[in-house]
Amino acid sequence: MGVMISRSILAGMKKAATAAAPREACGLLLGAGGRIERFTECANVSDAPEIRFEIDPAALFAALRAERAGGNALLGYWHSHPSGDAAPSRTDAAMAAPDGKLWVILGGEDVTCWRAGDAGRWDKFAEEALILV
Repeated sequence: MGVMISRSILAGMKKAATAAAPREACGLLLGAGGRIERFTECANVSDAPEIRFEIDPAALFAALRAERAGGNALLGYWHSHPSGDAAPSRTDAAMAAPDGKLWVILGGEDVTCWRAGDAGRWDKFAEEALILV
């Protein structure tokens, strides 16, 4: 199946990840169906932002309120791994709820997309294809 994303959105996430290094950058993925139509950058409020991320709860709640009011759906989350590994970490797995949300991970030049559930990598993530449009 796959998830559609524009080259410009992907370029924006890569730029944000580069600017945040050596800290992990993070944010929200907004859109409809299987298409990421927008991304946001959010503050990483983790107590150890060099090795994990935590999206600012205020940004998350604002996105959920906007969705309920008819805005873009919250499809998932994105974050960077400054170490260069674009696969979900054990820490990512511990944080992930099996809610079907997307997790886009940027590591170096690599970008991967995963759907949170109860199977796959770390028994939490099934890989999804990213389709550039």
